[in-house]
Amino acid sequence: MAMGDGMEYKNLKVAFEKPVATVTLNRPEKRNALSLELMEELIAALEQAAAEDGVRAVILAAEGKVFSSGHDLGELSGRTLADYRRTFDVCTALMERIQSIPQPVIARVQGVATAAGCQLTASCDLAVASSEARFATPGVKIGLFCTTPMVALTRAIGRKRAMEMLLTGAFIDARTAADWGLVNRVVEPDRLEAETSALAAQVAAASPLTVAVGKQAFYTQIDLDQAKAYSYAKEVMSMNALAGDAQEGIAAFLGKRQPCWTGR
Repeated sequence: MAMGDGMEYKNLKVAFEKPVATVTLNRPEKRNALSLELMEELIAALEQAAAEDGVRAVILAAEGKVFSSGHDLGELSGRTLADYRRTFDVCTALMERIQSIPQPVIARVQGVATAAGCQLTASCDLAVASSEARFATPGVKIGLFCTTPMVALTRAIGRKRAMEMLLTGAFIDARTAADWGLVNRVVEPDRLEAETSALAAQVAAASPLTVAVGKQAFYTQIDLDQAKAYSYAKEVMSMNALAGDAQEGIAAFLGKRQPCWTGR
């Protein structure tokens, strides 16, 4: 049972080294399969990180050789419709929670990420992958199309590439994943932790208020048509300009000094 600043987790390890929190999937013996219990714990850990004062970025990592093999198939065998709906309701809530907490969530992918594990990567705001990582949505091969992973995948890599992954179930390597936009960058395995931490530190150096405003605005505008997106974005930016951190940042730039963020 792992502890996360007073909270207990059976399937996760949670560490707060502010300004960064690291949440680690900890079911390596099950290839970090996303059981219902693990997904519920992951939602709770994200909410804990979101509420933790001083946390400005979250790294999502995994123990073992596999990042995540997707849903726990043992929980998808011989169950009722209500059971399946419950599983995919919680999965959807998890993916949406990743994008709704104010802090950016960065996937640190060290190995294979398949099905809902690939969805987890696609749902994160940023992703850094080891050169040994591979990605697939192979549900079609077992008669269960990766329909919920499809939602995140199509938004990350586009229609044709997503459809190819979904229809063939074939793996793509890390370099292809970066080229297609599923991950931001690929590094050698021995540099994965350091490079992900460096990216998290870059993100954490900005005003937490500004980052939170920007993250929410990004996901709100992305599916709007251009006119509506601009209408929304200009109002958000106008309100952002009134914030103390925005005025501090402008003053610091003009005064050639480092800003002092207050988060307001």
